[in-house]
Amino acid sequence: MIKLRNKIAPSLLSSDFANIESEVKKCENAGCDLLHIDIMDGHFVPNITIGPLVVSAIRPHTKLQLDCHLMISDPDKYVPEFVKAGADMISIHVEATHHLHRSIQLIKSFGVKAGIALNPITPLEYAINAAEYCDFIMLMAVNPGFGGQNFITSFLNRAKTLRNYLDNNGLDNVEIEVDGGVKLDNVLEIANAGANILVSGSGLFSGNFEDNVRNMKEILK
Repeated sequence: MIKLRNKIAPSLLSSDFANIESEVKKCENAGCDLLHIDIMDGHFVPNITIGPLVVSAIRPHTKLQLDCHLMISDPDKYVPEFVKAGADMISIHVEATHHLHRSIQLIKSFGVKAGIALNPITPLEYAINAAEYCDFIMLMAVNPGFGGQNFITSFLNRAKTLRNYLDNNGLDNVEIEVDGGVKLDNVLEIANAGANILVSGSGLFSGNFEDNVRNMKEILK
């Protein structure tokens, strides 16, 4: 069984957008593993954030992988634009597409990592049935749309169930990503449940960022 490495992924939604270049460099210098970018359209979720233009502006300033989480309707229409902008990983919501397998294959056709995302009460069967086609699966621990929300604890059992399925069916290379409410006081429990890509926004950007990253790394050891 493959033991997947834990990866810390700061959510730029909680960063200082007025100084995005320095925020990106701060993440890189602190030893983070990738950058999580929340894409919201005001339709699939009740908020609007950024699009491909901002992703393309970030790309020249970091060597870290850009993990673009598309919380948008009709994601297939915009996948090529995010690839062109420099995304290394793209996840789409199973709730936002009618033909999930086709959408995953579209992402993969561009040579980037393909993932799916599930809202907190979306049946886990979607992830199980699609797992063999995915590089990673994101389980939301909050309802998507806003940063700073409280962690929904049902994530833990969902992650354990999915991790057990993956490990027992020759899919132990498929990563589980968690998004929402990840902080220093719950990150170990979350990782022990099976998530290895740990997205944290306010949990890292509130207070001293460098100290928070360092402490999270120590906890995950």
